[in-house]
Amino acid sequence: MYQNETGSKTYLAGIVMVAVLGGLLFGYDTAVISGAEKGLQAFFLGAKDFQYTDVMHGFTSSSALIGCIIGSALSGLFAERFGRKRSLIFAGICFFISAYGSMDPETFGIMTKGEPTWNLLIVFNCYRVLGGIGVGMASAICPMYIGEIAPSDKRGMLVSFNQFAIIFGQLVVYFVNFIILGEHTNPVIESIGQGFSQVVPNSDPWTIATGWRYMFGSECVPAGLFTLLICFVPETPRYLAKIGQDDKALSVLARINGASKGAQILTDIKNTVTEKTEKLMSYGFMCIFVGIMLSVFQQAVGINAVLYYAPRIFADMGMDNPMVVTVVMGIVNISFTLVAVFTVEKLGRKPLLISGSLGMALGAFGVAITFGNPALEMVTMISLMLYAACFMFSWGPICWVYIAELFPNTIRGGATAIAVAFQWIFNFIVSSTFVPMFNIELTKGDGFGHWFTYGLYGLICVIAAAFVWKLVPETKGKTLEDMSKLWRK
Repeated sequence: MYQNETGSKTYLAGIVMVAVLGGLLFGYDTAVISGAEKGLQAFFLGAKDFQYTDVMHGFTSSSALIGCIIGSALSGLFAERFGRKRSLIFAGICFFISAYGSMDPETFGIMTKGEPTWNLLIVFNCYRVLGGIGVGMASAICPMYIGEIAPSDKRGMLVSFNQFAIIFGQLVVYFVNFIILGEHTNPVIESIGQGFSQVVPNSDPWTIATGWRYMFGSECVPAGLFTLLICFVPETPRYLAKIGQDDKALSVLARINGASKGAQILTDIKNTVTEKTEKLMSYGFMCIFVGIMLSVFQQAVGINAVLYYAPRIFADMGMDNPMVVTVVMGIVNISFTLVAVFTVEKLGRKPLLISGSLGMALGAFGVAITFGNPALEMVTMISLMLYAACFMFSWGPICWVYIAELFPNTIRGGATAIAVAFQWIFNFIVSSTFVPMFNIELTKGDGFGHWFTYGLYGLICVIAAAFVWKLVPETKGKTLEDMSKLWRK
């Protein structure tokens, strides 16, 4: 038995760094489409046995999100039945198979290599859905794992590192896509009306045939690394205590917190996990409702529409090299995520969420007013950066902190699964409706869709700020075992 009274920060850091690789894969998988989607669209526009529409492309670009909904919905069942660790191993396997299959969807089929067909489109989307299942499970279980491992005074910061890893994964894939593209260029796609598009002649054939494959395939490296390393971390002490393995739970708690503190924490855990088998609504409707709405607002503010379609948005603004600007935005995003990492335990959760919501609203309204005006192009870009930066120090990390710590021990697995499933449902809604909504025109070239889309997102940001102010409890400094007392009040 570990006898040191101070605990090992190195041991805790090692565990958390492996766990946040799941967050990195989450970001990598969801953002890889930003660089690949134009080449992918051009590839399937060359199909001869069907006509690839804008709606089909919106679905294909967002199909991984269907898997995210499935994976997050199953995460509670997997986490409670198989444990947090084994569930994450399963998620890593899904990531790897999806990455390889998306790169080479013809591998296990009878399709001709490089020939766009209806069957190939179906197989490709199946691989993306499988990857989404991994993302959905990791998105729910990684914060849960970190939250159950971390000491209460460091939990907010360490769970925020998961969001840092998500944004870092997106930044990495922006760089990877940029490097893969090299001297090649993304194809130019133009709308021909009635929901159809075409590839402009002389578009780079390499990008259409091959470039997008390398982008998807590059995920095999971090996916394989995560799946291997997660095998070497311990199961969470709260899950071990729940299944009666108290000695193992105490061993992990002692190594992290010190022997005496670990024994005290184990006693608190046993007092909550053995109270009784509790139903989901045992702590009232508001407990579940607040968790769900935090997830809904995190997506309804529209941020992922910007992250997924960043190169397309900057190209529409007239930027000469939208991929470079996208990388710059990724650096801004990761910098502001660090603001949350180092202030969440000092300022609390609610102040960051409220200030971030109002800053996002300002940025979204700025984009709505100025988008499409060449004289105000710089204002549009700054507004877009402000919008993203304010999300990164507020709703991005803080929502995951709340999901990891808001629910009592006895309902955490099921409640987290429901909250995260709602998050991915709204992620899918926002991502799949962005392009059609953004392109709405009441009259030719009036840009109605531009200001309507960002005006709507800005309004939702204001409503989100009011929701947090009135209904969301502050959880700074509380232990996971305190959540039972908080909601019983």
